[in-house]
Amino acid sequence: MLPKYSLIIPVYNEEATIPALYDRVSAVMNRLDDVAELILINDGSKDRSLHLIRELHDQDSRVCYLSLARNFGHQIAVTAGLNYARGRVVVILDADLQDPPELIPELINQWQQGYQVVYAQRTQRRKESWFKRFTAYLFYRLLKQLADVDIPIDTGDFCLIDRQIVDLLNAMPERNRYIRGLRSWVGFRQTAVKFERDPRFAGEVKYSFHKSLGLAINGLVSFSKVPLRISTYVGLFAAFVAIVMMILVFYWRVAYPASPLTGLTTIVVAIFFLGAVQLLSIGILGEYIGRIYEEVKNRPLYTLSEVAGFERLSSQADYSN
Repeated sequence: MLPKYSLIIPVYNEEATIPALYDRVSAVMNRLDDVAELILINDGSKDRSLHLIRELHDQDSRVCYLSLARNFGHQIAVTAGLNYARGRVVVILDADLQDPPELIPELINQWQQGYQVVYAQRTQRRKESWFKRFTAYLFYRLLKQLADVDIPIDTGDFCLIDRQIVDLLNAMPERNRYIRGLRSWVGFRQTAVKFERDPRFAGEVKYSFHKSLGLAINGLVSFSKVPLRISTYVGLFAAFVAIVMMILVFYWRVAYPASPLTGLTTIVVAIFFLGAVQLLSIGILGEYIGRIYEEVKNRPLYTLSEVAGFERLSSQADYSN
């Protein structure tokens, strides 16, 4: 009997959180109106996370797990879970309990009303630094303005998606995956359920500033061509400034032959300015070319060292390729 609900949770070095995570998630699963499976994806953890996951699988037949051969990153771990999920309804949430499992019945309620994507929208971030709140606030609004699709603000990967959406996501060949953008791109009926995000239950924050910045750049480059246009606009502005400077230098040379503005300083400033414009343009272009390079290599998205708890459906056999 296939489960109606699939709960996908990526895990990376979460040994301190897994017991409490299972207790809260299993309590929610017990209240659901049909069979549910819990898919835990071990994303190359270096602590006892995989050992604890195996124990949960042994004591609860609803617990399935995938163990990736190394750390492939959060978005790829979620993708692996989507590839293996068998439910008509799939819920994605994080293992740190900042995404409250108790919100899942409300997500399901919205699905029962006909929505095929129900995303959890944060109204407050408890016990996070002002810098984290400010940068997140700025990024989501910048992405909304620049992206080619309407990506809701203040939303992460915590969401419910219908089987039809899961199949579409699994069929997408992108290597640099930004799940919250892809689920917006597919369209269909979508709605939000608002919640206050709790602080991490235990352990260390896995998304450092460097990783968060990388995810932000990935989301922006994956769903917007505006950065490429910025290079063009900056180049046109630099050309305009160069013309103005040329006219001014000519004027100063004629009207004020002894002026220092016509000397070495002007030349150095112009060289640095044009060099900065060129490097910025090359960097932006490199981001897009790098993604093309990743796509054409056509490597598998991930490799698995261990799978337990469910049979892989034949229709999903090639989704990791």
